[in-house]
Amino acid sequence: MCGGGAPSAPAVTPAPEEQDAGVVAARDAERLRRRQAASNTILTGAQGVTAPAPTVGKTLLGQ
Repeated sequence: MCGGGAPSAPAVTPAPEEQDAGVVAARDAERLRRRQAASNTILTGAQGVTAPAPTVGKTLLGQ
């Protein structure tokens, strides 16, 4: 009645082909350039901002 059988196996994908050295070197250089550009935007270290926050006590309006 409901015995349709086992599902068929998925098609085997071919192994990725090896890229030449020029393509790999260009990709690595681009990755390094992006990583260095991103690190230039970080203004603090791993500890964060260690200086106290520039806060001022409460004042009355107009004084």
